[in-house]
Amino acid sequence: MPFELPENLHPNCAPIAWMLGTWRGNGHGDYPTIEKFQFGQELIFTHDGRPFFHYMARSWIVDEEGNKVRDAAIESGFIRCLPEGKVEVLLNHSSGIAEVWFGTAGDAKLEISTDAIARTETAKEVTAGHRLYGNVDGDLLYAYDMAAMGQELQPHLWARLKRQ
Repeated sequence: MPFELPENLHPNCAPIAWMLGTWRGNGHGDYPTIEKFQFGQELIFTHDGRPFFHYMARSWIVDEEGNKVRDAAIESGFIRCLPEGKVEVLLNHSSGIAEVWFGTAGDAKLEISTDAIARTETAKEVTAGHRLYGNVDGDLLYAYDMAAMGQELQPHLWARLKRQ
């Protein structure tokens, strides 16, 4: 699907401009404390001319045939774009977790790691995270490694999404 850069794109956002828009696709999840699962997902990245993107994601669990079984995670936040491809990311999750991430963007990828994680009393313990987003053949691929529930940092989610 063709993509055009917005006229009001802030120069600091150029390294992640390829992410703008809506992406949908499927992914897989695995972790020692849960059963393996498959999910559908939609990511939306918007921009209004200031040096940040608004980000929203929602996902749903699917069965072996790809049919929706139930709603799953929702997260929303901001990717703050700094000079020289540096980024700061603020994420809030419907599960009661708030995170601050930092990282870099460039060469059609965004790589971030957690700096701080806060949680509500009822949220699961998450202690670290690492995310890698990349533009591969025009698709958005990502991987999310997580340390949680007494486990070391390890793969948790991965997906391939197509621009809508």
